[in-house]
Amino acid sequence: MDPDQEIVHRSGMDDRDVDEVVRVLEALRAWRETERRMSVVSRRYMKLGETDMRALRYIIAMQSHGRVVTPGAIAEHLGITTASTTKLIDRLAAGGHVLRSPHPSDRRSLAIEVTEDTRRAARETVGRSHARRFTAAARLTAQEREVVTRFLHDLAGPGTDEEQT
Repeated sequence: MDPDQEIVHRSGMDDRDVDEVVRVLEALRAWRETERRMSVVSRRYMKLGETDMRALRYIIAMQSHGRVVTPGAIAEHLGITTASTTKLIDRLAAGGHVLRSPHPSDRRSLAIEVTEDTRRAARETVGRSHARRFTAAARLTAQEREVVTRFLHDLAGPGTDEEQT
């Protein structure tokens, strides 16, 4: 683990501090691996790829907020071309996951909706995983949630100035 501290700086930390940091990182790795396995299981169960699952999650989320989902909105959300989006929607429709219908206010566009069977399957797989994460976060105190939130934002955000030089 970088004994010369060329990459990982441990100044001011004793062995106990380093061990605690390693435990946090090991727990984070275990969580990521569990999430990865659950994602694979969900995709296999629904016979879908990662991009297809991302599209379905987006459509379900937008529908639950009363929004009409168009192919263009899916393309923008996923960061893919309109041609790729057409192929994606074709796959999802062929698999019985989505329905195409005329857009309620734009005759030039389509509305894409998730089928009830797919909504139910997503609730059973992805929904249960989300519920477990919510329960774990709800058990934390407000102060603990703030610490975890800051930690996760630090991991997700751009590197520090020191890392970028």
